[in-house]
Amino acid sequence: MTRIIDASLKLKIWKDTHGQDLAEYALLAGFLAAATGFTLPAVAADIASVLTKVMAILANDPPPQSAPL
Repeated sequence: MTRIIDASLKLKIWKDTHGQDLAEYALLAGFLAAATGFTLPAVAADIASVLTKVMAILANDPPPQSAPL
């Protein structure tokens, strides 16, 4: 008799989906946090490189002449 009760409890636990969506959202948030952590350093280096080039170009060019009114 205890085997039947144990089996029925295991079956109920197996079919219980209460809280499943919360676990899925937690996994998704963890994945996004990890992906962001891996990509931002690479993107930051690219942005810094572009800004350095822009600053070099701006430093070498004279300011634009305004047109007379």
